[in-house]
Amino acid sequence: MAVSRNGGGASFAAGVRFDIMAGLVAAAVVLPKAMAYATVAGLPVSVGLYTAFVPMIVYALLGTSRVLSVSSTTTLAILAGTELGTAVPDGDPGKLVTAVATLVALTGALLIAASVLRLGFVANFISSPVLTGFKAGIGLVIVLDQIPKLLGVHIEKAGFFRDIMSVVQHIPETSLLTLAIAAVALIALWMMERLWPHSPAPLVVVGAGILVSWLAGLNALGIATVGFIPRSLPSLTLPSASLVEQLLPGALGIALMSFTETIAAGRAFAAPSEPPIRPNRELLATGTANVVGAFFGSMPAGGGTSQTAVVRAVGGRSQTASLVTAATSAATMLFLAPLLGLLPQAVLAAIVIIYSVGLIAPAEFAAIRKVRRMEFRWALAAFLGVLVFGTLQGIVVAIVLSLIGLASQSAKPKVYVIGRKPGTDVLRPLSPDHPDDETFDGLLILRPEGRLFFANVQQVADQIQAFVAEYKPKVLALDMSGVFDIEYSALQTMIESERRVTAQGITVWLAGLNSDVLDYLRASGFADKLGRERLFFSMNAALQRHLEQKSGS
Repeated sequence: MAVSRNGGGASFAAGVRFDIMAGLVAAAVVLPKAMAYATVAGLPVSVGLYTAFVPMIVYALLGTSRVLSVSSTTTLAILAGTELGTAVPDGDPGKLVTAVATLVALTGALLIAASVLRLGFVANFISSPVLTGFKAGIGLVIVLDQIPKLLGVHIEKAGFFRDIMSVVQHIPETSLLTLAIAAVALIALWMMERLWPHSPAPLVVVGAGILVSWLAGLNALGIATVGFIPRSLPSLTLPSASLVEQLLPGALGIALMSFTETIAAGRAFAAPSEPPIRPNRELLATGTANVVGAFFGSMPAGGGTSQTAVVRAVGGRSQTASLVTAATSAATMLFLAPLLGLLPQAVLAAIVIIYSVGLIAPAEFAAIRKVRRMEFRWALAAFLGVLVFGTLQGIVVAIVLSLIGLASQSAKPKVYVIGRKPGTDVLRPLSPDHPDDETFDGLLILRPEGRLFFANVQQVADQIQAFVAEYKPKVLALDMSGVFDIEYSALQTMIESERRVTAQGITVWLAGLNSDVLDYLRASGFADKLGRERLFFSMNAALQRHLEQKSGS
């Protein structure tokens, strides 16, 4: 027992060590990016630090993901900037503070309301193939976003493909010193991770980057660094009721984006051994994080992909990593701002790239394509959607295509001709792989599968009629064990089809009805019309009746 306790203590200590390392490394990614997102939204860089502090702590206490890092994201910053530009066109700092608080509070309130209404099921429309495409798409977007920093150039962002062209056009302007720093950082990170997985390699590279920047005066040489960070903790800010009506539509879009990115990132980085992500709890956690953050100067917050990728890659195992990141944010605001400001942007970009390329997994695409081509198309749709339209729009495109694909499949259900494996009671669809399966003179067994409803029942009826015309049975036995539901219109079509088949001198039997479908048949009077002699508990029972009748005759 003593050994078990020691082993458990050692495992706990190792887990805490990994979380602390992951939190510190994530801070090196989160904090500069959060400050950049603040400027995208037209806000002071300190607002970015506040967003990597208060919301991150709240989510760490309430969220269901073990490793999700919650702060701001590019899309949330862009959406927030658009709304704030409309609400405060003159950019007055005092008005901006109030408008931000109102926008973030509304976003959080909408997320909490969605949690109360149990709307988290929306996240179930994001399938595993869609997540594969989503991860690959955001992986490419993240990498491309960092390439200009590796080259020491600046581009105006205008979408993934235009950004590629812009990067190519700016290659002649590459700063060789910046590229050299980035190359050394990339090689050092890659080699250390290969030789020592989950090592403190990023911290070593960050520390070395700051040291070199300080000793060589890189900023004076024209090398981009993180830059000035003011020292201040967030102060209390209050929303304004007068802005609610104006900002509500924008808050709705930001809330949808926040939840979609949060749940997608949370599921993308969830390990199989970890508890599942609970969408309604995620709504509550991100909603509360935004509401609390609104009173402390935060921007809209949601799950971040690049920093979560870093947390997972460095070995983070729990939300302790996010608490460490938040503590680092607070320490930065109070003490470390000048030091972190020396970090070269190229080093930061190298860290982000090294820990984001793993999101691009061609092997997963190949595995999906090998099993299901339809789902492979969903993955491609999510992948291309992210690149062409952006994160949320890409997922929406993939979800819509997924639903269309499912509707198409549901609208074309299979109807199988059933035979019996020789010498057994096994009934299965006739197939060239089983040429010796038995069929029975005068009996045609058909098995429709799936939910029968108004959009597909006519196709089922047409397939049944075609088989009847081909086999010309005396008894048509429908094995309904694969039909889990039947809608009213479909039931009416079944009743009419039975009437037509009976008029051809063919007796219709039904077998294997589940309790719900049988209740619907009884309520419609169809079960009474068929009578007990034409309803069977199983298809084997119906087959036995047919064989007895044949032998009796």
